[in-house]
Amino acid sequence: MKKIAFYLLGCMTLLLFVACKDKPTAAIEQVTQQSLITYAKGFTLASYDDFYVVRITQPWVGAKEQFTYVLKREQAQVPDSLLQYTQVQIPIQTIACTSTTHIPALDVLDKVSSLIGFAGLDYISTQSVRDRIEQGSVQELGQNEALNVETLIDLQPDVLMTFAMDHSNKALQTIEQAGIPVLYNGDWTEQNPLGKAEWIKLFGVLFDREAEANQFFNQIVKDYTLTLQVVENIEIQPTVLSGVMYGDIWYLPEGNSWAGIYFQDAQANYLWKETQGTGSLSLSFEQVLEKAQQAEYWINPGHYESLADLDAANPHYKEFDAFKNKRVYSFASTKGSTGGSLFYELGALRPDLVLKDLIHILHPTVLPNYQPYFYRQLK
Repeated sequence: MKKIAFYLLGCMTLLLFVACKDKPTAAIEQVTQQSLITYAKGFTLASYDDFYVVRITQPWVGAKEQFTYVLKREQAQVPDSLLQYTQVQIPIQTIACTSTTHIPALDVLDKVSSLIGFAGLDYISTQSVRDRIEQGSVQELGQNEALNVETLIDLQPDVLMTFAMDHSNKALQTIEQAGIPVLYNGDWTEQNPLGKAEWIKLFGVLFDREAEANQFFNQIVKDYTLTLQVVENIEIQPTVLSGVMYGDIWYLPEGNSWAGIYFQDAQANYLWKETQGTGSLSLSFEQVLEKAQQAEYWINPGHYESLADLDAANPHYKEFDAFKNKRVYSFASTKGSTGGSLFYELGALRPDLVLKDLIHILHPTVLPNYQPYFYRQLK
């Protein structure tokens, strides 16, 4: 996933033209079983005897479009009411992807060998995939917003899985017209940490690894829930500042955003927790300093990897107590061998590790022997 898209705290990523845009779906609604999805808000998944119906309800933030796919086994008898939607024969054998958040699911489900193309190879950190890249088994597809259409069509993957910020990527129309199913993945739009992780179920169905995907996800839910219980009786919540300046504006997460939810679950007193949005606040330096100068911790200061980097960017950062006391923590320095962000690749699938990292930072006596996976203290 492109760095710019990821560093904007949740506004990650770009687009696609796949399945037919949803028309009235009364026929589907009459027969659709209960969704197999619990936490995710961006897609539904219904199972039938020999096919699944997947509806991407939130391909990007604020999307009015929805996209429906029928994932069918070879001999499936698909009702006429579903034939208008993109048909994908499962299990698929090959896939091309455009976001690093898609990579860990392939690793977990032992389907790394199915990946034949990716947009931005240097951003991938998962070692099993890096090995295949070094062997020349995964082709570079350019950038999600400027895909190498010719290379992709030559590869002929069974599915192109991509992401979108809107419905303007014309290359995806060309790819679909060439007979390659284009499937939106809206994991980045989820605010519930477990909702992000639940997108592994889509990969499970695509690769006929549904049982393995469910088992993995259920374990994540169990571990996350047990970790919540570790701090449920915490009485003192340390105050937390987040975000950083870009130009003249300090961007920091709103209270109901994924970052805000993590702070809440980690029993932190995030100073903007009362804000109701799921995006970012845009404040002046003075506004942030007035409210957070005495904050005990500063979590997620943008892309900066050291206190010296912060100081060089803006010497006024030193006015914050968290800076003075060296209680500034970030995942920015945790990278793969070619510089890709491990957090933006694996963090969505492992909310249990993210939560433990934060609890270890904010309540050091609770998990004293835990070694943070993503976060590092800025030196």
